[in-house]
Amino acid sequence: MESVSLHTHFTGTDWGVLAAYLLLTTLLGHLLRGRQATIRDFFLAGRSLPWPLVAASIIATEISALTFIGVPGIVFAAGGNFTYLQWAIGSIIARFLVAFFFVRAFYEREIYSPYDYMANRLGPTAAKLATFLFSLGTVLGQSVRVLVTALILKTVTPLSMEQCIFAITSFAVLWTWMGGMTTVIWTDAIQFFLFVFSGVLALFWLVNGLPGGWDQLLQTAQTDKKLQIINLSTDPDVQFTLWVALLAMPFQNLAAFGTDQLNAQRMFCCRSSREASLAVIASCFSQVVTVLMLFVGAGLYVWYVQFPPNAAEAAAFAADRDSVFPVWITTALPPGITGLVLAGAFAAAISSLDSALAALSQTSLSFFGKIDKNSDGESGALLRLSRLVVLFWGVILAMAAFFLHAVKQWANLDLLSLAFGMVAYTYGPLLGMFLLALCGVPAKPIGLCLGVSISILLVALVRPDFYVLLQSLGFISPAMAQQARPAISFVWLYPITTLITVSCGALLNKWPRPTETDFRKTSTGSNKN
Repeated sequence: MESVSLHTHFTGTDWGVLAAYLLLTTLLGHLLRGRQATIRDFFLAGRSLPWPLVAASIIATEISALTFIGVPGIVFAAGGNFTYLQWAIGSIIARFLVAFFFVRAFYEREIYSPYDYMANRLGPTAAKLATFLFSLGTVLGQSVRVLVTALILKTVTPLSMEQCIFAITSFAVLWTWMGGMTTVIWTDAIQFFLFVFSGVLALFWLVNGLPGGWDQLLQTAQTDKKLQIINLSTDPDVQFTLWVALLAMPFQNLAAFGTDQLNAQRMFCCRSSREASLAVIASCFSQVVTVLMLFVGAGLYVWYVQFPPNAAEAAAFAADRDSVFPVWITTALPPGITGLVLAGAFAAAISSLDSALAALSQTSLSFFGKIDKNSDGESGALLRLSRLVVLFWGVILAMAAFFLHAVKQWANLDLLSLAFGMVAYTYGPLLGMFLLALCGVPAKPIGLCLGVSISILLVALVRPDFYVLLQSLGFISPAMAQQARPAISFVWLYPITTLITVSCGALLNKWPRPTETDFRKTSTGSNKN
């Protein structure tokens, strides 16, 4: 992408629009921060926010820069189409289940996260294990979002990678500092409307730039099978099929919305369990955003059929399909509009990142026993500590993004896919542990640890990136890497690892412990022999 020299297209007007967006959002976040007198205000927004606002924040957290840039890339790529939309089925099913069953459990008592609920039901060891899994997955997953956004910003501006990562994480830390979850949710809502507007504006510009307009877009996309939605393939290695949507993605989304504090934290900010349920159900509107970005991808495909890319642009597209939207933004849009649409991508990234910082800060304090029902009595000290923890995680995320970038260059690995796929390692075990807690099964730590260990190992054996990593480190040959990986997509591991964790937790709970009498009998018998 660097060979295209896109930063020459990013004008002073674009810089002005981007700066105005950042300053305006910061000002509004400050004005809407509300009272921050207690730790309850900081992490739960005083449980006072209206459900439509919370729903917008959930969508903004869900729609990251990877969605804003990656979904159009999926459609634009050779053989790409709308089959990704099938996953919406599993997503909608899961949201209704979370709204009707999970939310009610969250509002039984004053808790701050699903891991507090697990602590009440399964004990503190289970909660610490769940918090560790969440932190690991969030750091790797969110550092990918930082890196992807930094790559976009570096491509269209003359800033260095270090400056881009610093800018992104700094604004996320600042917005989280200003008012905790209240500011995070309000700025998320602002960013939600910005990136939706940016997507609509991009699609409008694409359609009006084509000689045949909307009819040409639909006809060309339909002819080249870009608008195909349903895939009934039974190949277990194909990700975007109807069977994956119905059987695997509900588990993934149950974990995402019910056990991942990144999304669940918003539910705790509503006035009641009823309003929290409404917020989760209303967040299904995110699928409309997905449809919008799919049509942007179809529009980009038709655009470059009508106006073929030059050699440098074609090379960039061949090297990275996700580059197509950033390239088009900076070369086809006029000054000012370029800055506005790029601000949409920036908004999508930071709305996920500031949410992650708030979630990591809260779970860290809970992990070390700093937050409990008596926390408000020492809120001043806890508020100061929470802001320091937010800064700590901001530094960790920035360092992880630096590390991913360095290793990617050194080993030539698709580490973005590897890190983003970390949720496959953590979501199944997290959901399994939560289901055990929800059903009142008093699972023992040894069973949970065994289930988590088996699950992580199984995901590693299925993920293709794991074999690429082993190959790059010289442990296996390319032929061995090709032959060793089972021909099954990692998406099927969401239900499999969930069931593994539930089984180990439930079965080992019934495993009889040897009593002191049994031990004496065994010892006596051994002596007689």
